[in-house]
Amino acid sequence: MPDLRLHRRIADISATDWDALHDRSQPFVTHAFLAGLEEHGCLRPGWGWEPLHATLWEDGSLIAAAPAYRKHNSHGEFVFDHAWAHAYARHGLDYFPKWLVGVPYSPVTGPRLLARSPADARRLAEAMRTGLDQLGLSSLHINFLPEAQAALLDADWLARCDVQFHWRRRNRWRGFDDFLADLTRRKRRNIEAERRRIREAGFRFRHVHGDECREDDLAAMHAFYVRTFAAHGNHPALTPGFFRCLARSFPRDLLLVLAERSPGQPEAGALFLRGRDTLYGRYWGCLEEHPGLHFETCYYQGIEYCLQHGIDVFEPGAQGEHKIARGFLPVLTHSRHGVGHPGFAQALGDWCVQEREATLAYSQAALRQSPFRDATDPAPD
Repeated sequence: MPDLRLHRRIADISATDWDALHDRSQPFVTHAFLAGLEEHGCLRPGWGWEPLHATLWEDGSLIAAAPAYRKHNSHGEFVFDHAWAHAYARHGLDYFPKWLVGVPYSPVTGPRLLARSPADARRLAEAMRTGLDQLGLSSLHINFLPEAQAALLDADWLARCDVQFHWRRRNRWRGFDDFLADLTRRKRRNIEAERRRIREAGFRFRHVHGDECREDDLAAMHAFYVRTFAAHGNHPALTPGFFRCLARSFPRDLLLVLAERSPGQPEAGALFLRGRDTLYGRYWGCLEEHPGLHFETCYYQGIEYCLQHGIDVFEPGAQGEHKIARGFLPVLTHSRHGVGHPGFAQALGDWCVQEREATLAYSQAALRQSPFRDATDPAPD
């Protein structure tokens, strides 16, 4: 019988054993990324994050694992369940703490149930769900898992979906002009005008990988990140130490795009992480707003990087219909939820069905706004 074990630090699990359970196609579920969050002060208890990672063992061998957290709020998850928490409170019940399988602050689809086989992944999820009562947790949530992993979980799990906007490369695109040529005339001219304004303002862009980062590059990027969060009234969770950890742990998969008008003096920047076939846009900031600077730094520079390096997909982050006009089309994301209270599970099941219908309708409506002349998803030829 497999043995479920819980861990309050990912450092207590062998990095070699953990990383053997996934294909390393993206950095977010690697031991180094998750350990970096813990070791560099990004998961403070006051922000609701308490590591409670789950592993499944058989005959002394690790067969499955999940990055998991006891949550005391819904901060930094990007699958919004505030209405669920309010409903519990109205009935005098505690929704928190709950158990989350996911990557903190990272609305990025990827493996969440790391396992030797799909059967082991399913066994881990069910073992975690069985332990909810004993741990005093209301529910188990698995966020941003791939559709194939979502399909492993049966109908007893509540299914939710949402929409993000992703860019996909066509094989015939050799450069940015080829990409523009497939857009409608109006959208193409708008992008050309945005890029021209940035050039005329004197901005030039420097691409810096992790192993090329100077300390002042990382410090500038962290300062931009902090300014953006402060401007929106949010507390920046990621620390300078974590940014340095990313540069060390992902020497070629961390990318900073720094906007400068004087050499060595960044005025804006964006932080990206690279997977096997996907570029992930994560954080951005600037000293002073300039028309089009955000679009150039966060989107157009990323598209050019993908075209130069043969990267198929560019995920620039959650939400944002403004991305459609710039070549990013709707894609569904998936999550699964196991709710312990039978009455709430039934009521929320009906709610999830209605939410899914609305989400699918929204996705189709967004697709009809495609900027491409053929109005189809530009999947690789």
